Amino acid sequence: MAFGINREELSQWKAAVNRGEIAYLTHYWVDPRFPNINTVTKVGCADLERLSKWCIANELPPKYIHHRTMFPHFDLIGPKQRDILIQEQLWSHLERFGMI
Repeated sequence: MAFGINREELSQWKAAVNRGEIAYLTHYWVDPRFPNINTVTKVGCADLERLSKWCIANELPPKYIHHRTMFPHFDLIGPKQRDILIQEQLWSHLERFGMI
């Protein structure tokens, strides 16, 4: 279950994904499989080759890309999520969701 984002943020992410950009959307998240994780960053891109290359460049396995018809994405969680948000200088994501 996702929460902590608004419709405009989601719409902007979807538009960027559809344009073939690497787009980041961080939100609060609850999943019983990951009891100590409370945020996720969805890294989306409609260009699957570009998204796969992004995964490889960030030492992430492309096999975990969610191949959604409309919005393919990779879910970043845990320490790697924070590291990549810092790398990408997405300070607003880090601050808003208490990662710094």
